[in-house]
Amino acid sequence: MAMSVGGGGEERPMSDINTTPLVDVMLVLLIIFLIAVPVAIQTIEKLKVPVLASEETQDKVENLLLAVVSTDEAGRAPGQPGYEGSSPVGECRVYLNNVTPVDSTELAKQAFDRLDAIVKREGGAANMDPDKIPEVHIRGDVHVPWKCIAGAIYNVQIAGYPKVGFISTPVDPNG
Repeated sequence: MAMSVGGGGEERPMSDINTTPLVDVMLVLLIIFLIAVPVAIQTIEKLKVPVLASEETQDKVENLLLAVVSTDEAGRAPGQPGYEGSSPVGECRVYLNNVTPVDSTELAKQAFDRLDAIVKREGGAANMDPDKIPEVHIRGDVHVPWKCIAGAIYNVQIAGYPKVGFISTPVDPNG
């Protein structure tokens, strides 16, 4: 804020803003755009935008799919009558390939056996193509405690899977 200097001995803030330079700059920009836009439009030839076909990504058959949920408040597991959805205080449940229920030791063993068979089929770990290394995809319910997800990640990492990803359902922006 500027201060007025001068007679009177009383100093008070000056509230006037000089807008002349701002108006000058705006007028110069207006003139530049009035001249430049028609020239730019005439120099642009017909723009050809490439049309690409959308392709769905192909999931590797070897990827390990896990669904992680928990029991509801009453202790009912998914698939049981009256199941009301995962509860933050429920017991952890892991489903291999989204179907087969497994506990943590079964998960580690089955995941290891599956990865071992894939590596042997490719001729050993030294001959594995990085693109053919399977991944683990985890789909977890929103109410599942983190300990359930972390336990599943721990078990598949012990089995030797180097990549773990999460599958989510997109949120509807209108809802």
